[in-house]
Order: sequence, then structure tokens, then C-alpha cells
Amino acid sequence: MNATKIICLIAMCLVWKACAFRQVPGGEDNESYAGWVNPFIGTDYTGNTYPGAQIPFGMVQLSPDNGLPGWDRIAGYFYPDSTIVGFSHTHLSGTGAGDLYDISFMPVTLPYKEAVSPLGIHSLFSHADELASAGYYRVRLADYGIDVELTATERCGIQRYTFPEAEAVVFLNLRKAMNWDSTNDSHIEVVDSVTIQGYRFSDGWARGQRVYFRTRFSRPFTSVQIDSLPVLKDGRRVGTSVIGRFGFFTRMGEQITLSTALSAVSMEGAARNLAAEVPDDDFDKYRSAARKRWSDILSVIQIECGDRDEKVKFYTALYHSMLAPTIYCDVDGAYYGPDRQTHRANGWTHYGTFSLWDTYRAAHPLYTLVQPERVNDMVKSLLAFYEQNGRLPVWNLHGSETDMMIGYHAVAVIADAYLKGIGDFDPEKALEACVTTACLDAYRGIGLYRRYGYVPYNVADPYNADNWSLSKTLEYAFDDYCIARMAEKMGKTQIAAEFYRRSLNYRNVYNPAISFMQPRDDKGQFLPGFSPDDYTPHICESNGWQYLWSVQHDVGGLMNLLGGRERFAQKLDSMFTYTPAEEDELPIFSTGMIGQYVHGNEPSHHVIYLFNAAGQPWKTQHYAARVMRELYANKPAGLCGNEDCGQMSAWYVFSAMGFYPVNPVGGEYEIGTPLYPEVRLHMPGGREFRISAPDVSSENCYIRSVKWNGRPYGRSYITHEQLTSGGTLEFEMSSEPCAPWYDVDQVEPVSPAQTDCN
Repeated sequence: MNATKIICLIAMCLVWKACAFRQVPGGEDNESYAGWVNPFIGTDYTGNTYPGAQIPFGMVQLSPDNGLPGWDRIAGYFYPDSTIVGFSHTHLSGTGAGDLYDISFMPVTLPYKEAVSPLGIHSLFSHADELASAGYYRVRLADYGIDVELTATERCGIQRYTFPEAEAVVFLNLRKAMNWDSTNDSHIEVVDSVTIQGYRFSDGWARGQRVYFRTRFSRPFTSVQIDSLPVLKDGRRVGTSVIGRFGFFTRMGEQITLSTALSAVSMEGAARNLAAEVPDDDFDKYRSAARKRWSDILSVIQIECGDRDEKVKFYTALYHSMLAPTIYCDVDGAYYGPDRQTHRANGWTHYGTFSLWDTYRAAHPLYTLVQPERVNDMVKSLLAFYEQNGRLPVWNLHGSETDMMIGYHAVAVIADAYLKGIGDFDPEKALEACVTTACLDAYRGIGLYRRYGYVPYNVADPYNADNWSLSKTLEYAFDDYCIARMAEKMGKTQIAAEFYRRSLNYRNVYNPAISFMQPRDDKGQFLPGFSPDDYTPHICESNGWQYLWSVQHDVGGLMNLLGGRERFAQKLDSMFTYTPAEEDELPIFSTGMIGQYVHGNEPSHHVIYLFNAAGQPWKTQHYAARVMRELYANKPAGLCGNEDCGQMSAWYVFSAMGFYPVNPVGGEYEIGTPLYPEVRLHMPGGREFRISAPDVSSENCYIRSVKWNGRPYGRSYITHEQLTSGGTLEFEMSSEPCAPWYDVDQVEPVSPAQTDCN
């Protein structure tokens, strides 16, 4: 080998070491599905993800915090940063809301570095000394020569510190708060020479949050110091903020393992969680178990793909889709409810962190395929929230309702599970919860919606302070359809008829004069001076272009409103070709734009697939392929918008397989374009759904023909029953747009109210 080749190889190795995807040392993860996960995807730009350790749907999200507040650091970590202030046990995946960061540990050697607030005690670090894979994270704290490794079980975080020879200290900071979070009270007590316990109570997005913990060190600490300060609010003391300091004299290469269990109920509950899940000080044991948990759950979908980056993109998306909802109960089933009481889940697992405005669209439908047993428990969790709070949650977090976003989309999750025959939850109680929530006149404009058939933009309502009147009307109409479908299947014809009629309320905000949905006042007058280009207080994180299509349950009815299939298709074309002017000031959530289509925010996510209804499926294929290949990437800035607890990634998982649930409770998945030559989806009972597209490529993204189990297939969609029963869907691909393989008249312009229930 000549010198030039040697230099090139060395350069390639250095580039590989510095790249965003970092393997666990030794490369053993390459042989498992966990090895195809890059947790750094989304940690830059607007993804707001974290790179730390978690198992699927785990209560603990153990991850580094950079220590500075701000929108970019909502998840605690921002890839362009160079400091770490601690490793805390709770984080939110791409929500855009800055909360949690509970129970933060930081190892240092003396003398340590401390900057002015808000940074405080910290260390520099380099991405060259940082590793991550599913369930594992590692970094070197450059200022102290300490290697930190993280892994997790469901309710416990395990940290391993490798020290130099030094006088070392491990700080436990329960005082520090970032972004929306603020400490109300905290406590640390020493149980024995290696064990501490305590709690942190806080307010933020999650109001009245309580986190109890128990931590076991693998060797006795030589000194303890606990620093306390009063927490003052409105001039009075409400609690205490504490920082614990635990001292050690360490030898070169000495390792100390910290195992920390969380509970929302009590310190005793945390102790039971620790004893049950992490009885030993064996970091490698739990790291291996976490890797196996991820490989097992990711292997439900097997893809054939020769492109490494594409494989990483897919399995990272599947990984991100299963970080939330999160387990929110102790090993004995105890959990903290919205009524501020302790409850117990007997024989099932309680979940929280439901980002429903986002995740009802694709993430929850994905769980019905890959995690149906968890769907049952998630529905039971939503119903328990209803029993304890009087209504289904909108966006619940750590036993609290955040009241964030709009709709009552828990009904979509419940109805979808019931319609698909998933679970053993009580359907009578479930329907009662849905109907009660949909009829709460004093909550978020629902009374106005029921009175007028839409939410008027000009009527003062203490529960409608954020307005979003147009968006609420459209979201409520969809949820009403979900209730109607469920009631109809249960034989509740009167309820079904009422909610089918309500599901048509979207028509009440359509203005034929401008061919857009438009806010109306209580006199029925449309908002003057309205432009669909504008981002207004009447539309939630979107404009009139993007919310026009929020009629997933009645695409045929929307087509009629717009003037028929041809006008519908023209309007869709304009959606993707009418580009904002360069001087337009776009809001932070308008990212990943193609014309007026915004992939970085959820209301647009189904719109690409509406070209199927327009009889122009090649445009669905074109735009779906473009988004998958251009707006998702194997790099820290690889997401074009907030991850939003799995929705951004669930869109990709579905779309890469070649289909998407336009109507999340319709039981049908519109065909887009497959990304891989072969996909095998392993269903319960040993059945397998296979997608075959042997000639697919970046150029061959168009579908010439489709076969189902070897026979020509004449629909633009596949059904949930087909997926779960198993079979083979074959695509013949082309580099040129092709005529539809299905009858374009299959999408009948019949509205849901025109049924026997009406």
C-alpha cells in the first residue's frame, strides 16, 4: 500500500470518528437493530431531540444538559453547544416546550469550573469524544478527564463514571431549573454510606410535578455536603432548593456507578423500583439489556436496503417514534393522578406524555401495528385520566394537564383502538368519556362550537383565550367523526347520528367566495381582510392554506366544497407550488416548506396523500419521495421540524414502507411510494406483511402497477385488516409518472352524515 493510500485511509477514519453517527466501541451493535439508530438526529436545527439513554416508552430519559436556556435547548441538549452541566433523568422529545430536567448529577474533579448563572458548574466536551446508540450514551468531560456513560431500564437510569486519579465530587443539583421549569421544593437525605433519596417538586409546563428518587453509589462516598436555600415566590417561602455534594478520592481508571430510580409517588416507591429493576452495580448488564430491548422492538419491521444512511434514517425514525408516550407508574402499578391522589394500575401499565394534537395522526396508528398490547394500556391510561379529571386529556404530562394545543384527540386514539378490535378496555366507559369530553361547554370553546356549529373568533370565552377558532372548529369536527364511528359500531345509533352531523361542521367555516376555510364571528360574518397566506391568532401554528385540508374524515365532502375533483387537484397543485415571498416573515414552526406545504408541522402531514383522491397518484409519489429524501437526513440537523413525541418520525416510518393513514381512524392507508426494495412487517400471531419493490430507487419512485398476493390490485389504499392478516404487496416501479393503477372514482363524494344513522 503506498503512502497516498495510507494518508487517505487515515483521513477517512478521522472523518468517520467525527461524524454524527457514532457506534458503541467494538462495533457489536452493528449486528443488532439498535446499531442502526443515531440518537443525534434531530439534536440540531429544530428537531429538539435528546441523545441520551432510554428504553422503549421508558419513564427515564437520562441525557446530558448543556445548561443554557432557550428555544434551541428545549430538550436540554443542542448539538452546536460545547458545555455540559449535568445528566438529568427526564426529558421531552421534540415538543417545543421546555420542561423537566429532573434529578441532575454532575461528576467533577477539584478544582471545578463554575461560570455565572445560568450556566454554573460545567465542563467543556467535544463531539469527537461522544458516542450514542439506542439505550446508551457516552461522553468525556474534557475539563476533568472523566468519562461518563449512561444507560437505562424502564424506571431507572444507570451512570458509570471513569475517573482520573483525583479528589472528585459528584454534584446532585435539585436547584437548577431551565426554560419553563422552576423548582418549588426539593430534598436530599442520606440512607446509608452508598444510598441517598429525596425529591424535586416543580412547576412548569407540567404543573405541580413531583419526582421522587433513590440513588445507589457503587462505593461509599467519603464526604457529604448539602447546601440549602429557601425558594421564594411572591415574597414568601414555598420550599427549599438543595444541592448535594458527594466526595471521593479516586484512582486512575476507577469507575463509580450510580443507579437512580424515579417515582412520582414516593421515595419508598423509588426504592422498590430500584430493587426490582437494578439490584446490581453492573452497568454492562443493563446496557446489554437495553440494547436487546431496542433490537427486539425495532426488528418488528425489517427493511432491505444497501444504503447505510437510509437504513439509519429508518431505524432512528422508528426509535424516535417509541420514546413516548412514557411509562408513568411504579413497578407495583402506583401512579400520581391529575386529582393529586395516588392510584394503582392493576394488571396494566399506566402511561403519560400524550402529545395528542401531533401523535393522533400517525404515531398512534403506528402503535396499533407494531405495539398493539401497549395501545390497550394507553387507552386505559386515557380513561383513567378521564375518571380522575372529569375529561380526557388534551396534552398530559407527569400527572398534569398542560392544556396545550387543541382538539379532544384522545377520542381518536380510543376510537381507533376500538374499531381495530384492540384491547380489553371497557367500550361503554370509553364512549362515555369521549361524549362527555366533547360536550364540555365551559372548556376551550366547545360550548360555542356546539351552539354555532363553529367556534366564532370574536366571542370572549375564558376557556378560549388562545383563540385558534378556525383550527378548533376543524379539529373538533374530526374528533366528532371518531366518536360517531365508534358509536355506530357499538349500535348507539342516536349518538352516532348526532356526532356524524357535528362532524360536518367544517362546512360552516368554508367560504366559497375565496375557496378557503375562514374564521367567522357570532353573526355568521367571515373575518374581513382575511388572507390564507397569513399566520393569524385564529389558526393554530399554520395558515389558511395548511388548515384547508384538515378534513381527513371527509375528503369527498371537501372535494365537493372545492368544486369537484378537477378544482380539488388544482388547489392541491397550488398548495405545493405557491411559494411565500422572500420578504415574508415566517413563524418558527414553518419549516420544511414546499410551496405552502409545511412538513415541519403536523397539520400538513397528510396532504401529500390527497393526490390519490384527485386521481393523480404520481404527485403523491413525487412529493412523498422528495420529502423522505430531502427533509430527513442522517445528521444532527436531520429533522426539518420538532420531533413532537414521535409524529415526525412516524410519518417517515409509514411513508418509507409505502403507505400512510390519511384518516387515522378510517382503517385504510393510502399508498404513496416505497423507499426500499423489500420491507417485512411482522404482525402478532406470526403473520407477515411483505412489501416488494425490487426496482425502486431515487429515480424509480413512480408506481406503474400494484399486485396484492400476486393479483392486480385496484385500490389506492390498503386496509388494516390486510396488514394484520399478512400478505404481499408488490410494486412495479418506473422513472416516469404513470397513470393510476386504480379506479379514480373510488373516492365517492359522500359525507359521513349521509348514512343510516342520520
